[in-house]
Amino acid sequence: MGAQEILNSITDNIKGLFSSGSKSLIGIDIGLSAVKIAEIKKSGSSYKLVGFAKVDLPEGALIDDEIQISSEIVSAIEKGVKKIKTQTLDVCLGLSGPNTVARKLQLAGGSFEDIEDQVQWESEQYLPFPIDDSSLSFHVFGENEGGGVDVLVAAARNDLVKSFKEVVETAKLKVKVVDLNVVAMINVFENVYLKDLVDPNVSWLIIDIGAQRTDFVIYKQNSIAFTKEMNIGGSMITEEIQRQMGVNYNEAEDLKMTTDEAGNLPEEIVEIIDDILETFFEEIKKTVDFYVTSTSDDNIRECVLTGGGALIPGIVHGVENLIGLHVSILNPFNTFSYDKKKIPEDQVEDIAFRGVAALGLAMRESSK
Repeated sequence: MGAQEILNSITDNIKGLFSSGSKSLIGIDIGLSAVKIAEIKKSGSSYKLVGFAKVDLPEGALIDDEIQISSEIVSAIEKGVKKIKTQTLDVCLGLSGPNTVARKLQLAGGSFEDIEDQVQWESEQYLPFPIDDSSLSFHVFGENEGGGVDVLVAAARNDLVKSFKEVVETAKLKVKVVDLNVVAMINVFENVYLKDLVDPNVSWLIIDIGAQRTDFVIYKQNSIAFTKEMNIGGSMITEEIQRQMGVNYNEAEDLKMTTDEAGNLPEEIVEIIDDILETFFEEIKKTVDFYVTSTSDDNIRECVLTGGGALIPGIVHGVENLIGLHVSILNPFNTFSYDKKKIPEDQVEDIAFRGVAALGLAMRESSK
């Protein structure tokens, strides 16, 4: 079973967030620097992006995953919905950050009630927030080689769910499904790499490099096997360029991404980027080593990058050298089509890198 079906089970059990009916949803990803909204039309197993909006948020509107200035986020959602000119008011809302968890567990098994008790006990041990204050659900994959069962657990702190739901509904929308951004990303990954996922024993490393944090995911046996969030992202480079070059944030972003005709950055910018990337690469290497050592899984086939940070010059080559694997970029438009009348050609690349979570959220449908 893929991530799409898993979350159909997982999130449908989060109380109070769902209503009856089966219809398409718009996906909303409220990030640290912007709100991204996507609308997709499904035809059979094919997906077509028919609307996308990215609305920047002022600094401090969202810190970690805590809403600080709700009015700014509501305004951004309203602007985004107006921009895509959608008739759909039902939403699949994505959550991420330190107050959410997606984790695969190996349990002893038994009846559904036995497994439920085991999930509760195990979750109490590793959740970074009290289990009594969280929305938690799980999906059983089936028996594993050890005779127990593999279970994917998803959880989010209740006040986080409530606060994000409130800003969306203040914008006159209705939250029908709550998803985790990391799983929404896997929905897209599965769609794009479907033909390559024939061997369930082969592992894939997926790295989503955001502005202020990076998600590290191991995908194996048709599911998320391991996740880790690292507090490092592309904005660290931008901020260091600001500091050293004495420019504002937007100017620093331009310096970070704009090359000359030969595809080269100024030498002083390259030095700043390399210094930050060295720290980033060290974290990636430590995480890979930890995963391989703790699981004895040395069968990682390929590394897939996504997120705005994947656009940083030199990052693909650097990761390849670091881990000795082929590195590819997760491009939704290898399998997704898009409405060329509504999606400008010059925005497609930005959507492909920065809009993956929103696209994965929009792939969902509300449950009957």
